[in-house]
Amino acid sequence: MIYIQLQLFFIFLLNGLLIGLLFDFFRILRKAMKTADFITYIEDALFWILTGFIILYSIFTYNNGEIRLFMFLAIILGLLIYLAFISKMILSISLGIINIVKKILGIIFHIIKIPFCFFLKIIKRLFLNPISFIIINIRNYFTKSFKNFSNTLKKVKISNKFVKNTKN
Repeated sequence: MIYIQLQLFFIFLLNGLLIGLLFDFFRILRKAMKTADFITYIEDALFWILTGFIILYSIFTYNNGEIRLFMFLAIILGLLIYLAFISKMILSISLGIINIVKKILGIIFHIIKIPFCFFLKIIKRLFLNPISFIIINIRNYFTKSFKNFSNTLKKVKISNKFVKNTKN
């Protein structure tokens, strides 16, 4: 009997360690990526749902649904052991790995970006520059034509006034 309860104690101690690891997983996500408050609330709810699922699953699987006080004490003890001795190491290793992966992905993105920029430059020279050249010339043509037309209208008005004045 005592052996079974000792075994249950260690199972729920492992549950506490697992919950601590899950807690650090969400902490690592928050430190690695900036998230909006709404996403943080969703992450918190997801953490508590998963924690509840882990505890309920363990209670029903290992103790036939019977709840004992020592189970919760074992979970708290496992969580405290994890937070005191393991959490800092997991956080530093994980964040270090994430930072290395971010740097590697940044370098890969930069390397991949170079041919695309070169390709876009070629497309710009082949298509956009001639199109902009044509558009600029059309605009200049219409601007000159409008100025010539305006000048012609002014001359017609002036000559029309001159004709009216000479008739009188």
